[in-house]
Amino acid sequence: MKTLWHVARILLGLVFIYSGFVKGIDPWGMTYKFTDYFTAWGMESLSSLAFPLGILLSAVEFIIGISLVCNVFISFFSFLSLLMMGFFTILTLVIAIQNPVTDCGCFGDALILTNWETFFKNIFLLAFAIITFFYRKRYRPKKLPLIASIMAGATVFVFAYLVDYSYNHLPILDFRPYKIGVNIPEGMTVPEDAPQDVYENTFHYKNKNTGEVKEFNQENYPWQDTINWEFVSMEEPVLVKKGYEAPIHNFFIETPEGEDIKDFFLYDENYTFFYIAYNLQKSNLSTLPVLDELARYAEQNGMNFIGLSASLPEDIEAFKQDNSLSFEIFNADEITLKTMIRSNPGLMLLKNGTIIDKWHFNDFPPVEEFEQQLNYLKQVGK
Repeated sequence: MKTLWHVARILLGLVFIYSGFVKGIDPWGMTYKFTDYFTAWGMESLSSLAFPLGILLSAVEFIIGISLVCNVFISFFSFLSLLMMGFFTILTLVIAIQNPVTDCGCFGDALILTNWETFFKNIFLLAFAIITFFYRKRYRPKKLPLIASIMAGATVFVFAYLVDYSYNHLPILDFRPYKIGVNIPEGMTVPEDAPQDVYENTFHYKNKNTGEVKEFNQENYPWQDTINWEFVSMEEPVLVKKGYEAPIHNFFIETPEGEDIKDFFLYDENYTFFYIAYNLQKSNLSTLPVLDELARYAEQNGMNFIGLSASLPEDIEAFKQDNSLSFEIFNADEITLKTMIRSNPGLMLLKNGTIIDKWHFNDFPPVEEFEQQLNYLKQVGK
């Protein structure tokens, strides 16, 4: 039993560490996920709590995981792990049944699970939490292990630093489909033999002899028997099996006239800057002078420099006039922009549709710095 307890404790701790880590290094990603839940459940008034809840959840998970693996303060943290697993097992069952969002976000963007996969995963981890908790007194160390405690504290300190860095810059690890090195057109490609969505249709037919209205599916509906049956109605098709979805989808660059001009920039052999601000009214304005210099430099050197925003067209136009911008801002999908870069605003550099670099607004490069980077890029053939 002692071996089982140690295995359960360590495996449970590693899952908590991984879950907390991938959330912690992408604080805005978890914020967006909490916001999705609040919106789906009609609790938009709680959206302001999304960011602190995301940070709190990632920190608690990581600290629980470190404590379990290092076997320090095991009585308290085994109880906390059981409490959390009990709560989240019930919550994920509700989410699996109601399906308010398609991905629970329990592992951020690092590992995507369906809601039912998440629930069954939690059942498995709940068993580990029960074993860890109920045998904690029998197998816990008699004295607090000094070295393990120091290592646990140092690891938590490093984690806090990484969370702070990822918040003020960009996530240290990028698990999203728009990471550096990705070619956007290739990411949008759907293989010819890719599985397609499967829908279930329900038809209502009326029996001409008895007047009874009966339900049929697409396998047995009497479409040829016009003597005995009369078509009444068809229900909205229900998706029963999701087909292949390209990693990059719903990407467009739309003009005020509604024209999608993404191909003009994605297949250009010159460098292209994307200034990305999903919400212009909430974006940081301190970097606009640097951006304007970069935009003018790009224009003088045959590069493209455009803005992408999900703000309303009238808000985009007002923003351009108020800030005397020298570049155009086009419309794009809000979720896509939040996925492209965890910064409002952020900056992305592309060539031939391949993402060369990305910058948080705290790291926008001055022209002189970008020139040095550009020389290096040309030397390495990018």
